[in-house]
Amino acid sequence: MPPRKKKPTEQEELFSASTAKEIQAILWKAADKLRGSIDAAQYKEFVLGLIFLKYVSDAFEERRNELAKELAEDGISEDQVGDFLEDRDEYTGAHVFWVPETARWSWIAANAKSQGVGKLLDEAMDAVMRENAALTGVLPKIFNRDNVDQKRLAELVDLISDARFGGTEDKPAQDVLGEVYEYFLGNFARAEGKRGGEFYTPQSVVRLIVEILEPYNGRVYDPACGSGGMFVQASKFIQAHRGRGHKADIAVYGQELNERTWRLAKMNLAIHGIDGNLAARWGDTFADDKHPDLKADFVMANPPFNIKDWARDESDARWKYGVPPRNNANYAWLQHMVSKLGERGTAGIVLANGSLTDQQGGQGEIRQSLIEADLVACMVALPSQLFRTTQIPACLWFLAKDKSPQGTKGLADRRGDILFIDARELGEMSDRTERILTEADLAKITGTYHAWRGTASAREEGLTYEDEPGFCFSADLEAVRENGYVLTPPRYVGAVESDEEDAEAVAARIATLTEELYGFFKKSSDLEQTVREQLGRVGV
Repeated sequence: MPPRKKKPTEQEELFSASTAKEIQAILWKAADKLRGSIDAAQYKEFVLGLIFLKYVSDAFEERRNELAKELAEDGISEDQVGDFLEDRDEYTGAHVFWVPETARWSWIAANAKSQGVGKLLDEAMDAVMRENAALTGVLPKIFNRDNVDQKRLAELVDLISDARFGGTEDKPAQDVLGEVYEYFLGNFARAEGKRGGEFYTPQSVVRLIVEILEPYNGRVYDPACGSGGMFVQASKFIQAHRGRGHKADIAVYGQELNERTWRLAKMNLAIHGIDGNLAARWGDTFADDKHPDLKADFVMANPPFNIKDWARDESDARWKYGVPPRNNANYAWLQHMVSKLGERGTAGIVLANGSLTDQQGGQGEIRQSLIEADLVACMVALPSQLFRTTQIPACLWFLAKDKSPQGTKGLADRRGDILFIDARELGEMSDRTERILTEADLAKITGTYHAWRGTASAREEGLTYEDEPGFCFSADLEAVRENGYVLTPPRYVGAVESDEEDAEAVAARIATLTEELYGFFKKSSDLEQTVREQLGRVGV
């Protein structure tokens, strides 16, 4: 009988890994072993905080090595080199966070066993925040606690130390760490189910919004920014089309309601080298707008669908097109975003399909007013199962303050027109439960929009717009009026008969009610669990 093959250790797996995806999977598996010893609500911060500390340390060491090379080339003596390498301005001036010696990853890894890894990590987080005002109150200090398995934590630190973040697939260490951060965010969203939707939008949906809006420069705003995925993708878009040096061509503004998610977003922007304004604190966009005077060139958002418990003020100046109903904030989000658009601003928003047809609480009248004001540029019906965290059917609203040719831009005159795209048949299943939009799908949708609008990218590619039965149709306002201001794309593109549309509307309503019922039972279950935990702590 041949000897049983020994299972490789995590270190051995890591050393044999040749791609960033393999490294990500190994680190996720290792981190997942800590899950049982950490409060579920803090687990994301715990793991992503480690990755962030590794990032700032790597970026610091990278800059330090650059400095050493520059100094050697300039003939600086060895006695003087040390002072230059510890000159704070040499780092902050290059947009690199200053990392004190005891917070550097190499120091932590070398001293973890002798001094206690949890204690060192908490002290490192505190030191980095103390030395960098932009990170004040952002990093987690939750590592040196009794409920944290210190042995597993030390093993995870060793693994992260051993991971070859630099030079992997010819990418800089910062890029690879950024991808690790994004990978973990996506996995957390999947693991947390419906709650994950509070901080994460599927990457293919984010890419679709960004590539339609083409935010090359200007002010970019997200009023429900979650973990900052819209901003990261906007930055990647600029890098892909104009190079890394143009990342600063956009100014990022965001707001997030959840404190922990706000922290994740701050770390996410920092790890991708994005200098964003997410306000000094988290806060409710409706009750406490953190950017009251902002006029953005681009608004991109995936706000929570159909929320009932929202800060409604009937006298709010944002409700220019009608007061949104108390039991649904969809049209509050839309009007808030319209209020933030500059004179030629454009917006891309993910909303529930109910927003296309709802009449309750004056929503039909608000939709009519938005359409008559010629603010709606394009409506996209999305495929099912793009959002693992919700079964509610979703769509994309694209708004534009100015649909005129706009002079030198050479855009087509689309005043009084709305483009309808039915993308429900696109996408492919990445696994049994989740669908993604492929590169070909993204190209088809974005190419159709840019050809219709007559953008520079469409002209460069020689794209011209034509209606395509079953997929896209350019309707004038009169056609929309005849359809009772309903914005369901299948009604216009000609693929679905009206009775099927009605069935779809009913299905969307059922899905919404099911989601609400699930939320009710989940809250009850969470409350029961909290009570049990509290009783357990006091020995009852």
